[in-house]
Amino acid sequence: MNVLMVSDVYFPRINGVSTSIQTFTSCLAELGVHVSLVAPRYESHFPEPDIVRIPARRVPLDPEDRMMSYAQLIAHVDSLRPGEVDLVHIQTPFLAHYAGMRLARRLGVPALATYHTFFEEYLYHYVPVLPRSWLRGLARRFSRGQCNALDAVVVPSSAMRDRLGEYGVTAPMHVLPTGIPLGRFSSGDRAGFRAAYDIAPDAKVALFVGRLAHEKNIEFLLEVAAHAKKDLPQLVWLITGEGPAQPSLQRRVEQLGLAGQVRFLGYLDRARALVDCYAAADVFAFSSLTETQGLVLLEAMALGVPAVALSAMGTADILAPRLGAVVPEHNPERFAEDLVALLSYPARHTRLAAEARDYARQWSDVAMAERLAVLYRELVRQRAGLGLTRASPIAARVQRQGR
Repeated sequence: MNVLMVSDVYFPRINGVSTSIQTFTSCLAELGVHVSLVAPRYESHFPEPDIVRIPARRVPLDPEDRMMSYAQLIAHVDSLRPGEVDLVHIQTPFLAHYAGMRLARRLGVPALATYHTFFEEYLYHYVPVLPRSWLRGLARRFSRGQCNALDAVVVPSSAMRDRLGEYGVTAPMHVLPTGIPLGRFSSGDRAGFRAAYDIAPDAKVALFVGRLAHEKNIEFLLEVAAHAKKDLPQLVWLITGEGPAQPSLQRRVEQLGLAGQVRFLGYLDRARALVDCYAAADVFAFSSLTETQGLVLLEAMALGVPAVALSAMGTADILAPRLGAVVPEHNPERFAEDLVALLSYPARHTRLAAEARDYARQWSDVAMAERLAVLYRELVRQRAGLGLTRASPIAARVQRQGR
C-alpha cells in the first residue's frame, strides 16, 4: 500500500507535527505501508529516502517555518500517476492541504488529515491586533470547511474530536494519538547530563520540554516557580526548546528574581540529549491549555518522571486515569503546592515514577501505527469499486450527481 503524506512542516523544524510524522512512518513500513512525504526544503536538511523537499521561503515574522513554492508543489503532485498513490494523508492545513486534496481528487483516492493544532487559540497569540472572537470564528469556519472535504479526520484526543464536532465537522473522526517509541525513551544518562550542566546530583529538578511559544502557557510555570521557591529555594527549573516567546520569558525570569534557578537550554537533540535531560529531571511540569495531545508528557513518563500538569484539551486523555501524574488546579500557587509536595515525599515520588513507566507502555508507537494502518486500508477498501460510505463527502457528491 502506498501512502503520500503532505506537510507544510517537517524536520529539521522541531514540533509535534514533525515528531508525529516521523513516529508513524517509521512503524508503518513494518506493517506493509510504504509512506512518501512531501515537505518544505530547509537550509540544513539532509537528503532522506522517500522524502521530496519542495523549495520554500521563510515565513514573514516566523523565522522557524517555511512556505513551499505552490507552483513546484503542484508540479510534483501533478506528476504522480494512478497506482503510485493509494491514499493521501494531509498533515497541515495550509498549502499541503490544497495540494493533497487536488491529488486525491485527480487520482480518485481517499484523503484524510490529522488535525494537529488547536487553531482557535493559536491564532490569537500571533495576530493579537484582531478581536479574539473574530479570530475564533474564522478558525472554526476554516477548520470546518477543510475537514468536511475529507474522507476522514484523525484527531489526537477525544477533546479535539468533541471541539470539531461543535464546529460542525461531519466527516468521520478517529481518535488516534501519536505513540511514543518506547525503546528510545527507556533509559537516559541522568548523572552524565547533570554533570554536563553543573547540576548537583542531589538537586531537585523540574523540567519543561516544548516550543517556547505563547500558547504553551510557559509564563504560568514561571509564576509556579516563584511560589515554589518559598519552600524549595534550591529547586532547579530547566526550560528546553526554542521559539518566539523566549525573549519575553527571559525578561519575566529576571522580574520574578528567578535568574539563579531557571535555565533555558535551547533545542536538545531528540536521539540522545533530550532523553538524558528527561532522565535528569525529578518532575515534569506542563501547563499548556491548547495541546491537541501533549506527547512530551508521555515521553517523560516513559522515563519514570512523574508529571505535574494541567488537564486541558489533549492532555485530558493522558491525565484522565491520574496514573504517574498529579493534576493541580489552574492556579500557580496551588500548582506549586502540589509540585513541592510531590518532591518532598520520596515514597510517593517513587510510586508515581513506577506508575508513569507502566502507564506510558499503553501508548506505544507500534500500537498506534497498527490502528492507523487499519484505518488506511478501510478507507481504500471503501473507495474500491465505488465502495464509498454514505458519510464520505465524496460519496455525497457522487450521490447528488447521480440523481
